[in-house]
Amino acid sequence: MNIVLIGYRCSGKTSSGKIIAEKMGRGFIDTDSMIEEKAGCPIEEIINVKGWEHFRGLEKEVIKELSAMDNLVIATGGGVVIDEDNVKYLKKNGFVVWLKAGIDIIRERMERDELSGITRPSLTDEDPMEEVRKVLDIRETFYRRARDFELDTGGISIWDAADLIMRKASME
Repeated sequence: MNIVLIGYRCSGKTSSGKIIAEKMGRGFIDTDSMIEEKAGCPIEEIINVKGWEHFRGLEKEVIKELSAMDNLVIATGGGVVIDEDNVKYLKKNGFVVWLKAGIDIIRERMERDELSGITRPSLTDEDPMEEVRKVLDIRETFYRRARDFELDTGGISIWDAADLIMRKASME
């Protein structure tokens, strides 16, 4: 069985996922990195040149491919749950964990990423705080519907988050 991490950007999916994979001796896959590898360019470029629809198509291919694999920790892109087929594929042999954090914490983490050179394409072309608020409002129902377990990462370290996820996954 795979451990699948879902949630909004900067909720801790990649950071805690790498720790979980290392501690459990599993492979780690970041779906966004896999998409970039397949496309031969960064996500921002995919979206700017070919659009969000093309990106979502590539994402669906990657999710379908990963659903046939086992013993992985998979960190997904924030919007993966919008597509019902993606959720079906991920749940086929995956324990789905929704990592969440408050708007202020997400923005703080996004700003830290930007300072370190990590850029993420805008989802709405609005003020970043308003964008986070709007997109979370839309996606929350999708995250809730897809999850087997949820964890608020706002007040805990990535190591504590990883430990909690591993404990819960081992009980499933």
